[in-house]
Amino acid sequence: MKETNMTALVSAFARAYHARADGPKVFDDPMAEALLAPGEFEKISRSMSAGIQFFNPAFQGSPDEALRWIVGHQLAPTPLARASFAETALENAVRLGARQYLILGAGYDTFALRRPDWAESLRIFELDRPAASREKQERLRRAGIAAPEGTFFLEADFNEADWQHVLTECPAFSSGQRSFCSLLGLTYYIPEEIFCRLLADLGALLFPGSALAFDHPCREDSGSRGRRQAALAAGAGEPMCAAYSLREMETMLARCGFSIREHLDPPALTARCFAAYNEAHPDHPMTAFEGVCCCLAVRQPDHR
Repeated sequence: MKETNMTALVSAFARAYHARADGPKVFDDPMAEALLAPGEFEKISRSMSAGIQFFNPAFQGSPDEALRWIVGHQLAPTPLARASFAETALENAVRLGARQYLILGAGYDTFALRRPDWAESLRIFELDRPAASREKQERLRRAGIAAPEGTFFLEADFNEADWQHVLTECPAFSSGQRSFCSLLGLTYYIPEEIFCRLLADLGALLFPGSALAFDHPCREDSGSRGRRQAALAAGAGEPMCAAYSLREMETMLARCGFSIREHLDPPALTARCFAAYNEAHPDHPMTAFEGVCCCLAVRQPDHR
């Protein structure tokens, strides 16, 4: 299989591993494993366990214990927290009238597969780079999984200035309806100028009252976990490019017609997303990454 998105693959693996776990879930994604090729879960498990010295040089224990430490401490916290944050916000947006869900940088997102009840009332647009979009659809075909009616796979390169034409030319998309838009795991890998332009494009495209949920790296020290994650991403050919303070984010969003409705820093994310899990698993707690925040912004009127 060509053009595998390694960061998306590791994220799907982490969600699949967590879905197998006992007790309360931070975010339950029972479909993540279905997107993995036969034997891929086991292959990644062995590779991660063998690399425990990179993650924790002082670790002592079995391969299974090493894998649990790596997933719970390094791989899973950010994918689980941002997915929980975004889909909670999506639920609120739907109650307020959103009828379109735009998933930018969709990767191996499984929302349409996990929530067919919602998929019936929403038009879902998965946008990703052409190679990534095609590879995901190939994985779905291989697994014998059909996306629900009302799910649209659109090829878009956000580095290009006219990426939004794939939406405006799609008959199913309406710029006159409220949308909910997610950009999960995307802001790390695009330069600041591209992210600013992307926000401006969304400000011009989205109907007032539409919401935008995303995670982003903060300018504060990312800590040892963040530095290891950056090294992993760079080794996979997907280097991290930018970081933002809350004030910078407020300014960028306001310039593009958005106001921040909610912004959670790592302690707030840990309290919201991991409290129940940590109470049930005190020996293996999870915490949000240092230097990673989640943001919900709303498109204000009179911008277009």
